[in-house]
Amino acid sequence: MGDSSDTTADQLHRRGLMFILSSPSGAGKTTLSRMLLAKDPEIRLSVSATTRPPRPGEVDGKHYHFVSPERFQAMIDEDDFYEWAEVFGHRYGTPKGMIRAGLKQGQDFLFDIDWQGTQQLYQKDQQDVVRVFILPPSIDELHRRLHSRATDSAEVIAARMERARAEISHWDGYDYVIINDDIEVCFDKVRAILEAERMKRARQTGLIPFVRGLMV
Repeated sequence: MGDSSDTTADQLHRRGLMFILSSPSGAGKTTLSRMLLAKDPEIRLSVSATTRPPRPGEVDGKHYHFVSPERFQAMIDEDDFYEWAEVFGHRYGTPKGMIRAGLKQGQDFLFDIDWQGTQQLYQKDQQDVVRVFILPPSIDELHRRLHSRATDSAEVIAARMERARAEISHWDGYDYVIINDDIEVCFDKVRAILEAERMKRARQTGLIPFVRGLMV
């Protein structure tokens, strides 16, 4: 008897959420994002629109929505972005319409964005946003991780370290803050946050008819 009620509860409809993972470069955000997408079938990466041309191997609609500068500007004018920014001469933005349709269907979206993008997203739709910030165990360890990549010059590493300090200063703009001392432990914490947020009463839209049925 317990099993059938558990199954019913598991199948209740819920509204999706926008799960933001932010961190300074080298703190593990990209690795954690890949792990989450690989192990959790209910969440998918938010696909940004961009004005930059596709790189070899990139697929429209999978890696980015590739649009013309004119179309991107029209989307700005129509207020169709949660957030957008210009980076190295190209524009990148999160299309509102596609995300909102997915959230209504119960789809979760993962966002790999910085604190500025997080702030814009939260201001537009705070009820659906969950903000998680990943910290390194120490500045020395962060420097070691960046240095160990062996692909960047000392100047580039120094610039990344300066940007990392600036990113870290915005830690208090997030709902959850995790120190990434061990990637597996950190990942378990990220998943625990995601599971708990999915169960929030306000997101369990199927609860109202279910509870009414219990009270008949």
